[in-house]
Amino acid sequence: MKRSLVPAITIALALATALPTAAFAHKAWLLPSQTVVAGDAPWITVDAAVSNDLFYFNHVPLRLDNVAVIAPDGSKVETHNGATGKYRSVFDVQLEQEGTYRIGVTNHYVVARWQQDGESKRWRGTAETFAEVPKDAKDLEVSESVSRVQTFVTKGSPTDTVLKPEGVGLELVPVTHPNDLYAGEEATFRLQVDGKPAAGLDVEIVRGDTRYRNAQDEIIATTDANGQFNVTWPEAGMYWLETSTRDDKVSMPQATQRRLGYVATLEVLPQ
Repeated sequence: MKRSLVPAITIALALATALPTAAFAHKAWLLPSQTVVAGDAPWITVDAAVSNDLFYFNHVPLRLDNVAVIAPDGSKVETHNGATGKYRSVFDVQLEQEGTYRIGVTNHYVVARWQQDGESKRWRGTAETFAEVPKDAKDLEVSESVSRVQTFVTKGSPTDTVLKPEGVGLELVPVTHPNDLYAGEEATFRLQVDGKPAAGLDVEIVRGDTRYRNAQDEIIATTDANGQFNVTWPEAGMYWLETSTRDDKVSMPQATQRRLGYVATLEVLPQ
């Protein structure tokens, strides 16, 4: 790191059918009140929503069923004061350890479609509840979905324990620390699928406050053979990063396709 991190002003189920997310106008996200903090066991508040305009509550909340906060030492951290309203969910996290925290959710579900009495039927659940789908379902189509919605927060000096990939699904592997991003500077990230480089993926990056401008002004980057891509941040602010892909590496015999998605909220600080 070429700078020390200082205070800066500034999960959950993913939207049920939001893979690939880019195909939908609605965007799922987590928004921390700060991403770089200091002090004796400070707190942050995290908003969780799915919206038409980035970081503006105007569609539906993200549910808090599967929120996971991972501390710098790899342990799980309890959330506090969780609540879900009409347009957003919210929860608090106390940052007792020094270092970088990962906040997010990994969502793994199964979708089935079939014809019954001349009508199209749809079911969503888990591999364990797949027995709810009729055994005699006609024209049955089954797919799996694995998605992540994440953000990162650092208390004091940044650490990298929570940045290590788990080797399952689509994951972001930061080369540049996600809490060390500055306007006008280039950052580097890698994408992996099941622990291997994900080449040729398009990554959409959009600065927040889209409600207040006529264009998305999105940045599109494409991963190279090593799954790596670069982005130069045009200005400070909160950014939404999204990518998705699909393959046939399913974990249950009935499925023929696996959909993978990844979303992150990143804060870019001024110089």
